[in-house]
Amino acid sequence: MQKLTILFLIILFSFACSQKEPVLFEDGLEDFPTLQRVLDSVDKYQVQILFTQIDRNEHMNPMMETFSFNLDDERYFYPASTVKLPVAILALEWLEEQNVDNLTLDTPMLTDSVRPSQLPAYVDKSSMDSLPSIGHYIKKILLVSDNDAYNRLYELLGQDYINQKLAEKGLNHTVINHRLSYPANEVENRFFNPIRFVDKSGNILLELPERTTEKVYSNPERPMIGRAYYAGDSLIETGMEFTFKNKFALSDLHGVVQRIVFPRSFMEADRFNLNEEHREFILKYMSMLPGESDFPKYEGPDYYDSYSKFFKFGTDKNPIPDRFRIFNKTGWAYGHLIDGSYFVDYENGVEFFVSAVIYTNQNETLNDNTYETEGIGLPFFAELGEYLYQRELNRKKILKPDFEGLKFEY
Repeated sequence: MQKLTILFLIILFSFACSQKEPVLFEDGLEDFPTLQRVLDSVDKYQVQILFTQIDRNEHMNPMMETFSFNLDDERYFYPASTVKLPVAILALEWLEEQNVDNLTLDTPMLTDSVRPSQLPAYVDKSSMDSLPSIGHYIKKILLVSDNDAYNRLYELLGQDYINQKLAEKGLNHTVINHRLSYPANEVENRFFNPIRFVDKSGNILLELPERTTEKVYSNPERPMIGRAYYAGDSLIETGMEFTFKNKFALSDLHGVVQRIVFPRSFMEADRFNLNEEHREFILKYMSMLPGESDFPKYEGPDYYDSYSKFFKFGTDKNPIPDRFRIFNKTGWAYGHLIDGSYFVDYENGVEFFVSAVIYTNQNETLNDNTYETEGIGLPFFAELGEYLYQRELNRKKILKPDFEGLKFEY
């Protein structure tokens, strides 16, 4: 019996060793020159890719298989605006936890100031009633990646709430510790403005004093990027340190998008605790195009359909065909381009998750505005999206997905 057991284990081990890792790129790259160029120079472009293939069972539940390319959650990159997505979602989770009568995502949110490094916010001319609110800030974040809107939700939640909540959900390669495009140092970023929520008559429904965090959320490995950087007009001949900058690993970004699209695919403790109305609110504005919004209103040539949709359409300023919807969040700073997406073609039953980051900074100088965004970055995302889309379009599926729960009035 012991010999048979040993023999069985040997056979099982041999079978396991013979199984190949899922291959993301198999053939056909000759039609995607920028994608091929980047894949051939992974060290130069510091590219990381996650792709999740989806099949549906008879109950329309997703069955997901994830492929990775050059993934390394310990390798730091600057996540830029992608951090706005989990903060927007957590703002709704926080809202539900308050359990205050008449406190909704549309309740006016008035931000005060008690320190020189803080700015108040009492009006928002882009909203229907000219008042700021959690819901309106989230719209601005997801439609055009508004920095001030993110900063206001960051000030509402504070570092402790944000980082502890994300860690509880198994997102363990994330640090969120600062406002964006805002002149505050690491100490000032640990103080959070007083905030009042009021009804239409100005009566206070909920008031938060100034808060602070004692814990220091940082990147202890003290990551450095580049060989030089500009601070104002001065060139500093050393790499820029990102110890007190945000961190959001690609697998965590990918996981956030998956959690909001298919929450039941995760253990309850790992989900965002949102009611269905709030989850659909996030999904609607993740997928809405800037020109489809009335409040806030985004017009003119600057806000084309692919303004924040890199995959497949990143180099094309023409309208995106109606059959496509991309539920995503992008980031763009210091030569890094990042996009985490759930990509859908309603007509052809195509759906997949894809997240990627690329670094396009050949001269290794930060803040000089000479990044290869147009020449390498956006073409890479467009070709990667097209490659994966064609792969899924031609892949045979037993059951076509039902997208009814993912169609919204825009």
